[in-house]
Amino acid sequence: MFKHVFATMQEMLQEIIIHYPSADDMQRKQMDEQLATLKQFSDNFIEQWLQFEEKMADFREMQQVAQAQSPSQSQAHAHKNDLAAPPQAPGYPKTISQPPPAMKRQAASMEHIPMSPAPPHAKPNPAATLSDNHAAANATAYDEAAIDLCQSMSKGQGYFKLFMFREASNHFEEAVRLAPDDNRARLFLGMTYMHMQEWNEAQRHFTLLVEVTEHPKWKALCLNALGCIQAVRMNLEQATRYFEKAHEADPNFTDPLSNMKSCEKHDGHLSLYFGSGQL
Repeated sequence: MFKHVFATMQEMLQEIIIHYPSADDMQRKQMDEQLATLKQFSDNFIEQWLQFEEKMADFREMQQVAQAQSPSQSQAHAHKNDLAAPPQAPGYPKTISQPPPAMKRQAASMEHIPMSPAPPHAKPNPAATLSDNHAAANATAYDEAAIDLCQSMSKGQGYFKLFMFREASNHFEEAVRLAPDDNRARLFLGMTYMHMQEWNEAQRHFTLLVEVTEHPKWKALCLNALGCIQAVRMNLEQATRYFEKAHEADPNFTDPLSNMKSCEKHDGHLSLYFGSGQL
């Protein structure tokens, strides 16, 4: 996995090195964001690797000390046991034929204590047992599904930050399969399809999210993405309407305004912001 990740990072960096000198301001801004992401990932990896090496070094020291002390401690422990152990007589252990007087008196006094009758055994309820087993099975299945969902989202976001969108889509698709009502998973999946230029799939997910989400920022992201899809298809009037709705949903989200300006001064080249930096 690490070879694949770093090979992709090398390719991305090489592409940036080649195209950066001739890029315009918009493209350089995108490349700067990619470089910042690559550097952050590299720094995090180095930090985690150093922590791992420190812990491994501590263990090696502990291992050497334990191995050095182990033979001497074993011999001393065995010698101590030999000295402390009393000699044992051959044959069977001694049998006590008569209990001590104190035990006899205690047994005699116990004979005069009235004993309450034992409660009758309760008959098991098959329905209750089945219900408990079913509830336990449901709880276990729910925990496993929640863990799988968390892992899929974490892996997908990791690939997404590295601009490895094909790999990210696999994990986000699994997350949506596990939790179809999870709007966050569907939002990441739709945005991943945007970067893969799979406009139909992206449009399907964003159209659904616009209808169900109550989160202003998420609704603005979805409307802005739908506007970008229409702009790519050169439906600029419809794209502008989506951008206006996105700005109304969240006025602090400025990407729709930039996209509207790009549509207004369309000169054969559109510079569109998907809004994935807001995720």
